[in-house]
Amino acid sequence: MKPYTVGLTGGIGSGKSAVAALFARLGAQVIDTDEIAHELTRPGGEAIASIRAAFGADAIAADGSLDRTAMRRLVFGDARARKRLEAILHPLIRAESTRRLERGAGPYAILVIPLLVEGGVDRSRTERVLVVDCPEASQIERVRRRSGLAEAEVRAILSSQATREQRLAAADDVIDNSRSQDALADQVARLHEKYLTLSRSRTAS
Repeated sequence: MKPYTVGLTGGIGSGKSAVAALFARLGAQVIDTDEIAHELTRPGGEAIASIRAAFGADAIAADGSLDRTAMRRLVFGDARARKRLEAILHPLIRAESTRRLERGAGPYAILVIPLLVEGGVDRSRTERVLVVDCPEASQIERVRRRSGLAEAEVRAILSSQATREQRLAAADDVIDNSRSQDALADQVARLHEKYLTLSRSRTAS
């Protein structure tokens, strides 16, 4: 039986990974679709042959993995290319995340989907939507610090994603990641108790 599932999302640099790690520490099952995408596009990954066929050898790095830098530049400049890549990756990611949900352990599951709002919230997969929120300036600073991208590149990524307002409108729960690490952990701990209660209620009914 699929566990009670919370879809975790947020814009680039919002702190999704930090939040997911806190939930995992409390015992939740965490499934990160970005991690699955990396597995699919590593050397020998299930998606590599289809990506090579669709985009040519230039899309593949020397080690046989997806050339992420080249692909990022291509898809952010070409909506049709982005849709072709999504058509390859999304069904594979969905199938693998479903497999992990069905065989996973834990009182409930956190399914990390960066583009959850952009793709349309599927309530057959997630009982609740949890949005990690912070000011855009914080997102830009975090992404530049960790990736070395220029501000213009980060803004281009942000403009391709849902707006902050769109994500908040889709949220059942919100975590404010504009404060301290202690404040972040406190919010996660409160939601953990809430999700435990909701999961038990569903099981009891």
